[in-house]
Amino acid sequence: MTQNPQTEPETPAPLDSAEVTDLGALDQGTYSQLRTARNTARLELDGAWHQISPRYVVSQIVQNVIFVAFIVAVAAVLALALGQTWAWIPAGVIVVITLITLVILPRQAKAIGYMLRSDDIVFRKGILWQRMIAVPYGRMQLVDITQGPLDRAFGVSQLKMVTAAATTGVQIPGLTQAASEALRDTLIEVAETRRTGL
Repeated sequence: MTQNPQTEPETPAPLDSAEVTDLGALDQGTYSQLRTARNTARLELDGAWHQISPRYVVSQIVQNVIFVAFIVAVAAVLALALGQTWAWIPAGVIVVITLITLVILPRQAKAIGYMLRSDDIVFRKGILWQRMIAVPYGRMQLVDITQGPLDRAFGVSQLKMVTAAATTGVQIPGLTQAASEALRDTLIEVAETRRTGL
């Protein structure tokens, strides 16, 4: 009785530049170097990290300044017009927390990045508390681009990938319009070819 030689499992072809709709758009107008935390074990990944646009930081600063102005106005009306001086305490706490958030926002934005690999897209964010998520192309159910009014004014958008498992959904903020459209088209195209059963 002869034995059949065992065949090695097929490995999927790597994601090449032909599958990416507009690879150059992913890096136009973005940060040039991904900020990483010190003293952390490096995960060797194949591919190149792409980052978000610095205009995301400007958009967030403008939105938070408008929010702070609104909080101060409400506290002023309550304290001066209605005699509720206690309103300055929660307003002050909210303003301080918002200002601290604005100080660390540029560092956080530089730590946001994504990488297109042969089987999945890897998303990372965070300096002290790092989060890294790998989303398989075949598991994607929806790729959505959203923009608020100020995001449109600054030319940035957010790309959201939804999978069957809610915990693996990814939102990439601060993409340029060209990068978000190129990434959406690429993910949809690659997901169709790598579709797997859920």
